[in-house]
Amino acid sequence: MKIIKRSGTEEEFHISKIEAAVLKANRTVIESDKMSDAQVQEICRHLEEICSNMGRALNVEEIQDLVENEIMQQQAFAVARNYITYRYKRALVRKANSTDKQIMSLLECDNEEVKQENSNKNPTVNSVQRDYMAGEVSKDITRRFLLPQEVVEAHESGIIHFHDSDYFAQHMHNCCLVNLEDMLQNGTVISGTMIEKPHSFSTACNIATQIIAQIASSQYGGQSISLSHLAPFVDVSRHRFRKEVRQEFEAAGIELNEEQLNSVAESRVLEEINRGVQMIQYQVITLMTTNGQAPFVTVFMYLNEVPEGRTRDDLALVIEEVLRQRIYGVKNESGVYITPAFPKLIYVLEENNITEGSKYWELTRLAAQCTAKRMVPDYISEKVMRELKDGNCYPCMGCRSFLNLYRDENGRYKFYGRFNQGVVTLNLVDAALSSGGDMDSFWRILDERLLLCRQALMCRHNRLKGTPSDVAPILWQYGALGRLKKGEVIDKLLYGGYSSISLGYAGLCECTQYMTGASHTDPSATPFALAVMQRLNDACETWKQETDIGFSVYGTPLESTTYKFAKCLQKRFGIVPGVTDKNYITNSYHVHVGEEIDAFTKLKFEAQFQKLSPGGAISYVEVPNMTNNLEAVLALMQHIYENIMYAELNTKSDFCQICGYDGEIRIVTDDDGKLVWECPNCRNRDQDKMNVARRTCGYIGTQFWNQGRTQEIRERVLHL
Repeated sequence: MKIIKRSGTEEEFHISKIEAAVLKANRTVIESDKMSDAQVQEICRHLEEICSNMGRALNVEEIQDLVENEIMQQQAFAVARNYITYRYKRALVRKANSTDKQIMSLLECDNEEVKQENSNKNPTVNSVQRDYMAGEVSKDITRRFLLPQEVVEAHESGIIHFHDSDYFAQHMHNCCLVNLEDMLQNGTVISGTMIEKPHSFSTACNIATQIIAQIASSQYGGQSISLSHLAPFVDVSRHRFRKEVRQEFEAAGIELNEEQLNSVAESRVLEEINRGVQMIQYQVITLMTTNGQAPFVTVFMYLNEVPEGRTRDDLALVIEEVLRQRIYGVKNESGVYITPAFPKLIYVLEENNITEGSKYWELTRLAAQCTAKRMVPDYISEKVMRELKDGNCYPCMGCRSFLNLYRDENGRYKFYGRFNQGVVTLNLVDAALSSGGDMDSFWRILDERLLLCRQALMCRHNRLKGTPSDVAPILWQYGALGRLKKGEVIDKLLYGGYSSISLGYAGLCECTQYMTGASHTDPSATPFALAVMQRLNDACETWKQETDIGFSVYGTPLESTTYKFAKCLQKRFGIVPGVTDKNYITNSYHVHVGEEIDAFTKLKFEAQFQKLSPGGAISYVEVPNMTNNLEAVLALMQHIYENIMYAELNTKSDFCQICGYDGEIRIVTDDDGKLVWECPNCRNRDQDKMNVARRTCGYIGTQFWNQGRTQEIRERVLHL
């Protein structure tokens, strides 16, 4: 059994240390208030039993809370009082240097919590350590004087989650839709160097990757680009190749007709597309931003985003090449093709590609093949999105964050060049448990918690107010998000709905289970779950009217927070069957990972909640190896097109570097009760000698996960 120390390091749990602490407290009271040896042993025995049954490593604070409870159970109130006083004094001493210890444990690579905090960061790499070290300082500053005490306490208690406090000290926003079209067509500036409109597709791709890297280092969330902004440069290259071919043949004294000219030029165009796409894929994967990871970038593939004709056909060629290269994958250090985490791909299902015989049906079949092999692309239904977004179809700004609708000064809808200010997430499960199951109390508590979230979100907004455009010229001055003047503040982009700010939520499933006694998939409980979602939307609408800020409801993609919330709930309310008996809580509105439900029913059920999560949402279905069952993948894609705005298929794509096993690497429990990954072929458990890719919470993770998320991954049932 393990214990997580305050520094984040993990070590063996020794009950003797608990016994020594209790005995020490016992010696500080008068004889009549002392516990007997038998009582001390009973405390230790019961504590050991509780820890063993938790199924995860507890941290020091959790264990000390349990010790306090056990002493109180023995009616030894004087001992408990002295034990609590001692804890408080030690906490005051530690407070002065806790950040220092956290940083040192990061640098020595023995902080277990940080190792598993982000499934796409390798904490042993210097640049990641530097980012985490700066993050610890930012979190310390944020806790001590940037946030109100009530927000800090609510965050630390797991009542809400104030996201990305490791970046809050800086004036940085969350995620964005890059206006790549403006930057390529009208030029930009990168690191003080003027970049003019490119004269070929491959040059446009090269510039795009440089833009991606610069943006990733200027914000902390995901960014999205559209291939539609690159597609026009295919024809630029085509015209150049036609001219070159004609000159080459004339110089050689060889006659060629128009058909021959087109054939040779077109073969060069395809080679150019191959080079450009390969540049994007490999540059994005191999680039490392200032926060120590590859840029979190999404590539949007939407045929109807460009006019019908040459440009759309060229876009189809680019999309085809992106899919083919992703199917191949990338080589790991052993030379084996594996699934990369980025770029994330989104393919739009539309009338001209969704049925057999439609013009771009073969492109959709290729997308299905790519999903079966590499877990991407994800799918947006143009049909459903247009119904929900006033006739519009556009990408999310990362794994699921969608912008509100916004019209520019000419009355035209605008999406690219906009961004999200940040996220605060409400723990719905805590609100339910705090009510004790009483409906009137629940709604009252929910409203109180919503006001707390509003306060925290306004802290995010106010932190960005007054930010000069000079802090990130690529964003604010040179086209990615605006063309502001030097020294001009970004304030006008924070109002009027130009940017969004997100009220996240988590655990609707467990909240409903506790308040109604049934899963939110049960027809008797679904109305309650929908009413909770409506309450969140009503709050955002009220705040929007009061402030002119673009509040929206966002289905939070919990990663490490799913574990944090679960631990906080267990600490506050104990183990409540079906509610707090897991080391994770369910993301947003999703059906619980262990609930038996078929893929088609799940997607149709969750679609009604996507409508009530306009600031961001994505649904998924868990499927087995589908490489030999593309017809089933296509059937699911057609179901998505008809029924739900945004969805993905979770397949498995793993590799063992020891034995060469290519299949699903399993999660097992080791002798200490810890969940570990194990190759089913050779029993390898060394995470450094295996490649595992799993959909974490909307995007693919490859650096492994904390114990809560790992348990959630293990307990996922297949929906097909």
